[in-house]
Amino acid sequence: MHLKRWITGLIGAAVLVFLIFIGTRWPFYIFLFIASLIGLQEFYNITSKGLPRFLRFSGYALTLALFMVVTMKQILILPAVIFLFIAVPLIFQMFTYASFDKKWNKEDIARAATGPIYITLPISMLILIDMKPDGNIWIFFLLAVIFANDTGALYAGKTLGRHKLYREVSPSKTWEGSIGGLILGIIIAYILLKMEMLKGQCMDMGIICLVIMLSIASQIGDLVESMIKRTYGIKDSGGILPGHGGMLDRIDGLLFAVPVLYVFLSFV
Repeated sequence: MHLKRWITGLIGAAVLVFLIFIGTRWPFYIFLFIASLIGLQEFYNITSKGLPRFLRFSGYALTLALFMVVTMKQILILPAVIFLFIAVPLIFQMFTYASFDKKWNKEDIARAATGPIYITLPISMLILIDMKPDGNIWIFFLLAVIFANDTGALYAGKTLGRHKLYREVSPSKTWEGSIGGLILGIIIAYILLKMEMLKGQCMDMGIICLVIMLSIASQIGDLVESMIKRTYGIKDSGGILPGHGGMLDRIDGLLFAVPVLYVFLSFV
């Protein structure tokens, strides 16, 4: 399992580094779009296997619309697309209300709206970050810190873990693993800044607070996905990534960390 995990991780890291630092940005944006579609499909498969085909494909179509709007920098249209994530399922429910309880679960409507906001919206924020000065470097910084946090939490938890972090949601996670992930994330951030990857940035209190917030957000995202899988009796969200499971299993923490970095770069 660990060998598969490392092989998949190294291959994935190499692909990501290439896409992040390649001159043209379209391959990276297409990669993010595909990752969003796979993650959204996994979410629907876990929570709403009986979701009406119209709602499932409208989610995919709105994901495409969101990425097109963000990529083309039509930010003024962005709220309208986000509104449609909620409006389309509600309008569909309204028109099919008479025979609703005979065809599918009413809760599927809520899940149809939740999926794109949970998965598509934060991934699309990576494009907005990429458009900022040194945006691709910040994305690399984010991924390095998050993956270091995951790795540190995994191995610190296995070797030192004694106190459960949240037994009801994820019995294997421990406070020791959580702290180990945070420490490794800070170490990786320090190394990257010492290499002067981010010009003008040093390991000051602002960056330390950022890394701490990224670590907390990542671990919350991990717990949220664990809660979803536990609710529906699923071990992995999919099998597309050997040793890791599905796309959601790999990006669960990233989904919650991306908005933290976006806010940091926008306002701090």
